[in-house]
Amino acid sequence: MAGRTSRSVPHTARTTGPRRPRTVAWLVLLLTVLGLGAVFALGPSDATTTEATGASLPASSQSAKVAEIVKSFPAGAVAPAIVVFSNTDGSPLTAAQQELVSQRSASLATLGLAPEVARPQVVEDKVATVAVLLPTGAGDDENTTAVDRIRQTASADLAAPLQAQVTGGPAFRADVTKVFAGADSTLLIATASVVAVLLLVTYRSPVLWLVPLVVVGVGDRTAGILVGALAPHVGVEVDASAAGILSVLVFGAGTDYALLLVSRYRDELHLTEDRFTAMARAWRGTAPAVLASGTTVVLSLLTLLAAELTGNRGLGFAGAVGILTAMLFGLLVLPAALVLPGRWLFWPLVPKVGDPVAADRRGVWSRIGQGVAKRPAQVAVAGTAVLLVLASGALGLRTGLPQEDSFRKTPEAVLGQRTLAAVQPAGAVDPLTLLSGTATGDRVAEAARQVPGVSSVTPGGGTDRWARAEVVLDSAPGTAASDRTIDQLRQRVAQADSGALVGGTTAEAYDTARANAHDTRVVVPLVLAIVLVVLIALLRALVAPLLLVATVILSYFAALGASWTVFRTFYDFPATDTNVPLLSFLFLVALGVDYNIFLIARTREDTVAGHDTRRAVLRALASTGGVITSAGILLAAVFAVLGVLPLITLTQIGIIVGIGVLLDTLLVRTVLVPALVLLTGRRFWWPGRPETAGGRQQARLPE
Repeated sequence: MAGRTSRSVPHTARTTGPRRPRTVAWLVLLLTVLGLGAVFALGPSDATTTEATGASLPASSQSAKVAEIVKSFPAGAVAPAIVVFSNTDGSPLTAAQQELVSQRSASLATLGLAPEVARPQVVEDKVATVAVLLPTGAGDDENTTAVDRIRQTASADLAAPLQAQVTGGPAFRADVTKVFAGADSTLLIATASVVAVLLLVTYRSPVLWLVPLVVVGVGDRTAGILVGALAPHVGVEVDASAAGILSVLVFGAGTDYALLLVSRYRDELHLTEDRFTAMARAWRGTAPAVLASGTTVVLSLLTLLAAELTGNRGLGFAGAVGILTAMLFGLLVLPAALVLPGRWLFWPLVPKVGDPVAADRRGVWSRIGQGVAKRPAQVAVAGTAVLLVLASGALGLRTGLPQEDSFRKTPEAVLGQRTLAAVQPAGAVDPLTLLSGTATGDRVAEAARQVPGVSSVTPGGGTDRWARAEVVLDSAPGTAASDRTIDQLRQRVAQADSGALVGGTTAEAYDTARANAHDTRVVVPLVLAIVLVVLIALLRALVAPLLLVATVILSYFAALGASWTVFRTFYDFPATDTNVPLLSFLFLVALGVDYNIFLIARTREDTVAGHDTRRAVLRALASTGGVITSAGILLAAVFAVLGVLPLITLTQIGIIVGIGVLLDTLLVRTVLVPALVLLTGRRFWWPGRPETAGGRQQARLPE
């Protein structure tokens, strides 16, 4: 009896059909429709709760303190949008052109907070600049509108070769905002299209693919509304980038759950005439793996609530709500939507009773398993070696993406910065703000001038409490040289005045990188601990969870190394953004362990059913191989959709997670983990004994 998997139900179940399951299914769909009506009618329009794009710093950082203090200054918190006039051929500005710039500055002065500041400055007769002060506290839309007005006024009716480019902090912020303008719709359309195509290819049915796509799509919309409604109550802010990643997570995870359930449901339809019984069995077999997988991802995402950066906290909360919603729709709504139409939903490949289930078919995954079983030690060594070779590519990894290299397509703010950098210090585009006590202002300014890498220090307006100065650096904002200078500057001015502070947009980028480093140190151990605990609880073992976590970690570093090679070879990216390794680790470890959970949970189920561990893992590989491979390819493709946005950070996350998921799917779960199970045998479950439990279960079965 140990090898039998077929089950039967009375033939009458086909004709009469249970009324109660049908009623429950209809009730689930009815309650879902009513609940969605209330959510859509009463909830916010989307997940975004803040206009600001990017990660806000904690109040304890110097940059945040400076930003708060300058609000009390007479001019308030302001930053210059710098209009750069130059000739496209690099020739000097003529007298007529300089006169035109002088006239144009009068029009530009009316667009800023301090008209008297908007006076043209000519540098080396090649470049003329006009500074237009804008408030830093304005929302993204207001700032973008102001910058657009400046660009239109500056460029109006200029005769070639004269050109006007607007750069500076407000201009960079406006260009980043434009990257996310319509990002939700773009990502949603691209993600849904990718999912639709892959589901159609996977199911080879003109109808079946629509059911999971609609259910997951509605779940995504529901998740966005719930995030927008709940985020203000838990004190987190969700920006446009987090809202976009939310859709990727919901579609990716939700479709994975759907593929797993549909595959199991199809198998059960081969064993019983009654589709409701088949769905009940499929649900019982799938739910533990989905719950364990979803719980792992949710808890991992919630670790971001311990992060310093508000953007990371918002992403963690939004992602957790999204995965919970995907689980809810996958385990409640999708089963009802699948079971009510009947078997015809699978047309033209309608499952028939008596056909072999996936585990008993001699398919490609069964043959792969047999190949691994012949030489498990060699396979384990070879698989590990491949991952180590790929991981070695990360040895030269550089983090810290300069501001001007953050875009796939070079925006005007970067072009203007480059034009200005040819005749002025690179840091002139975005000077630092230096604050000190009024009594120590001169001493602090002199100390700042002595710091290597500081080009100039210009005292500015202040208050009774604070003296203010602008510090221009030799290096461009966001570069390693700029970071070193800021660090030395803060140390030097603190010796002259312990209360001195260095802030500004460039310093904010430096503080953001340090906060990301802190978040990585906090989040990574928490995520690994959570994954380990969930696996221990699911598998009731210690050896298996440790081996699975080790494979996931190795897979992450392999993905990071392979991606860095791709970045340098095909994209010529100079570095990864500071938050890319952390977010990629979070998504890969949390989502990558899903496929191990799906495989090993099925292995344990077959072990308890009476198969020895080695036979069980081969059956589990044959059963889940197709669905997990489809899920992995789909998830990788969904994350690759992040590349539709012209921001390098999202492109890098998409590529790293995509490569990592494919490695998890095609190498780790397909050959490496089965090889480890075959090598360890029943010791894989230590200290648990599922084989013994399986033997007792078989002993109770009637002969």
